[in-house]
Amino acid sequence: MNGRPFLQIPGPTNVPERVLRAMDRAVIDHRGPAFAALVRGLLPDLARVFQTERGRVIVYPSSGTGAWEASLVNVLAPGDRVLAFDHGHFSAGFAAAARNLGFGVDLVPLRWGQSVPASAVAEHLRPEHRAVLVVHNETSTGVRSDVRAVREAIDAKRSDALLIVDAVSSLGSMDFRFDEWRVDVALTGSQKGLMLPPGLGLVCASPRAVEVAAKGGSPRNFFDWRPILEDNAAGFFPYTPATLVLFGLREALDMLLAEGLDQVFARHHRLAEGVRAAVRAWGLGILCEEPGAYSDSLTAVVMPEGLDSNLLIARARDRFDLALGVGLGRLRGRVFRIGHLGALGELEVLATLGGVELALRECGHAVALGTGVAAAQERFLVTERTAAEAGLRA
Repeated sequence: MNGRPFLQIPGPTNVPERVLRAMDRAVIDHRGPAFAALVRGLLPDLARVFQTERGRVIVYPSSGTGAWEASLVNVLAPGDRVLAFDHGHFSAGFAAAARNLGFGVDLVPLRWGQSVPASAVAEHLRPEHRAVLVVHNETSTGVRSDVRAVREAIDAKRSDALLIVDAVSSLGSMDFRFDEWRVDVALTGSQKGLMLPPGLGLVCASPRAVEVAAKGGSPRNFFDWRPILEDNAAGFFPYTPATLVLFGLREALDMLLAEGLDQVFARHHRLAEGVRAAVRAWGLGILCEEPGAYSDSLTAVVMPEGLDSNLLIARARDRFDLALGVGLGRLRGRVFRIGHLGALGELEVLATLGGVELALRECGHAVALGTGVAAAQERFLVTERTAAEAGLRA
C-alpha cells in the first residue's frame, strides 16, 4: 500500500472533500424551485471567475471539447475563415475542430514550447478572418500566451474578427480577464481549476458574440446557446443538466471566492515557482522557451537524452501511485508534465516532487535525492517572505 493516490496530471485534478460531499446527495427535480435558485446563484459567480460584468456564462453537460464546438458554431457560419496557431496538442486540436465543423482554417505553425506572438497575429490576420482562435494556456507544453497582446494586435489591424479563447487549463488557476482583454468567447471545462470531476463545459460569451449568434451562426441544436440563455433567466435548462455536478460547482465556487481570486492566482504562482526550481535542481529542462510565458498550472519537463518519459511515468505510477502527465503528440516520450493546479498546497507539491525524484533515480537519471524538494522548499520560503513583507508595507 502506497497511501493515497497522487493525481498530479494537468487535469482532471483532485476534487476536494467539500465538493465531493456537496455532490453526495439525492437528485432533485431540475424543474423545481430549489434547482432554479441554485442556477440563478451559480451564473453570476461563474461570471466573477471569468472576471466579467458583461459576459453571459453558458453551462453544458459536456467536456471542454464540447465547449470548443459550442464556441464555434454559435458565432461562425459555414465557410467562415478563422486564424489559428499550432503550438501544442490542444491548439492544433482546436483548429482541427473548426476544420471538421466546416470552417476554413488558416493554421500558423509555431514551435511546441513557444507562445503565440502578437507579431504573428499581426502578420497573418486577414480581412476575411471572422475569428482568431487562441489557447490561453497550452496544456501539452506548459506555455501561456498573452491574450491581451493578441487583442491589441487584432485592434491594430482594425479587424472585426472575434477573439475566441480556450481557457480550459487556466480559468480558476491563472489570471483571466474576459472584459479587460475584450474576449468575445471563452471556454473551459469543470475538471481543472474549478476542482470538479469532468462533466461540464462552460462558455462565456460577450454581448457582441450573443448578438452574432442571435442573427447567424451555424446549424446547431444541443450546443445552441440561445434557448439556454432564455431558460437560464428562470433558472432552468432546455435539457437535463448534470444536477449533482452543479451542486459540486456551487461548493467549488464558494471555495474559490472565499480564498479570493487574487490569492488563488498567487497560490498557483507560488507552487509553480517551486516546481520550476525543482526541475532546474534536477538538471532537467522546461519545455516552455520564455520565462515570461511559464504556465502556473502545469510544467512540461524535458527528459534527458536517452531516457523515455513513458518509462518514468510508468515507474511513478506503478511504484508510488503517482500519476504524471504524458507527453502528447510529437512530445510523446520526450516530456512529462507535472500538474500543480486546483485544490493543492505546498505539502502536496513537495510529496509529488519527492516521488518524481525517486522515479528518476530508478529510471537511471543521476539526480541527487532531495535536491528538487529542497529547491522547492527554499522557493516557497522566499515567496512567503516576500508576500509577508509586501503585506507589512501595505
